Amino acid sequence: MARLLVVEDEPDLRDLLVHRFEAAGHSVVPVATAGAALRTLDRDVPPDAAVLDVDLPGTDGVELLGELRRMHPELPALFVTVLSSGELMTRMQATGCPYLTKPFAAKDLRDAVDELVRPRPVL
Repeated sequence: MARLLVVEDEPDLRDLLVHRFEAAGHSVVPVATAGAALRTLDRDVPPDAAVLDVDLPGTDGVELLGELRRMHPELPALFVTVLSSGELMTRMQATGCPYLTKPFAAKDLRDAVDELVRPRPVL
């Protein structure tokens, strides 16, 4: 299965995401902040995909995605958010990455991550 970077500042939701992803057979690297995510990528094997909270303290999830993609340009990402409007939501949508609005169903999360890590044909 896939190696997933999960960046979520709410401990209960982060734990739930880790549990769900590990139950599906994925390896998970959970962190609470953008800074921790960047430090992890500096010293560890790159993930196959990232699941990013949008509204993180300090560096938001959209900015974090930009930093992650400077290091790994093809990194697929899924955003999770409570936002439904506003400037941050507009910036998130402009990335073209899929997103789920909290709260989301377990099946929707599973399907979104499965699509994110699905092997793509080489053209």
